[in-house]
Amino acid sequence: MEFKTNHEIIRRARRNARGPVWDYLAGGSESETAMRRNRFGLDSIALKPRVLRNVSALDVGTTVIGHRSRIPVFLAPMASLQLVTPAAAQAVDDAAEEFGIINMLSGHSRPSLEEIAMNSLHPKVFQIYVRGGRNWLEDLLGRVKDNNYAALAVTVDAAVYSNRERQMIAGWAPPTRSNAAGREFLAALNWDTWDEIRQIWGGPMILKGVSRPEDAETGIQHGAEVIYVSNHGGRQLDHDRATIQVLPEIVSAVDGRAEVLVDGGFMRGSDVIKAIALGAQAVGIGKLQAFALCAGGLSGLIDCLTILEDEIRIAMGLLGVTSLDQLNSAYLAPAKPVNSAHEMSAFPHIPGGRLT
Repeated sequence: MEFKTNHEIIRRARRNARGPVWDYLAGGSESETAMRRNRFGLDSIALKPRVLRNVSALDVGTTVIGHRSRIPVFLAPMASLQLVTPAAAQAVDDAAEEFGIINMLSGHSRPSLEEIAMNSLHPKVFQIYVRGGRNWLEDLLGRVKDNNYAALAVTVDAAVYSNRERQMIAGWAPPTRSNAAGREFLAALNWDTWDEIRQIWGGPMILKGVSRPEDAETGIQHGAEVIYVSNHGGRQLDHDRATIQVLPEIVSAVDGRAEVLVDGGFMRGSDVIKAIALGAQAVGIGKLQAFALCAGGLSGLIDCLTILEDEIRIAMGLLGVTSLDQLNSAYLAPAKPVNSAHEMSAFPHIPGGRLT
């Protein structure tokens, strides 16, 4: 089946995902306030178009960590994708190869980092949750280097595993929660650990999970080439701010010294446009990626990316810009959301609104 809208993808994903698997895909932590704020923040920004601009030739491409990307979107690292498609992370890698974008392989993904490296030729990023000491790091990072990953993303917002109450009420835990070995190393993670990882790795480093400009500044001082603004999709610290809200502060602090990436509630091409206008280089999709895989595997994800590309192109043309570098905050304005803030507020045509 070829999906024409992401509404269709969401509806099909809900039919395919059973019980706690849907809760895992769609939910956040505790009251889910942070998750909903991600959407509320995006819904609170209006677009300000210019007219009588020649937009007959549009370029929606960009670069991400120095590599050409068909659209300003990358596939964020997601664990436990085997719950939604048998191919798991391989389907993500296949989609990135076919579509022409970057994917980030979660350190908890299946298949292995070696299998994903051999699966395709395009640049990809390995994301690490620190679960061991020096010997563990040297072994893992040696494998990552041997398999020519383009960059390393270190997740730093998971020191403590959160209460994800949708899953807890159902009495279910995802595979990553069931395997708690080495979590004490995540709790002990600090800048000395970051420096040790950087020394062992020796390649481009992405600081993932930043929500304050002070941490972005410190990250740059410690050699981060990319600052990745994220609140883990609202799945870690509840009541955190929306990532789109903190993005301008972090872009200002970075001041061109590093690339800035962002994720958190992005579901539409217009969402992506807002982030680019506020200074992000590209936007990561996590939940939407998982929904698309759940709806239709590899072909579902390709359809999802194609829909996003079309939405980005339409938004650019109607805003009066022909390339992403023309976007800035002058194309944005504060606005009151017209829908209630929840994880499905980008999809008002879903019967009954929220899918619970």
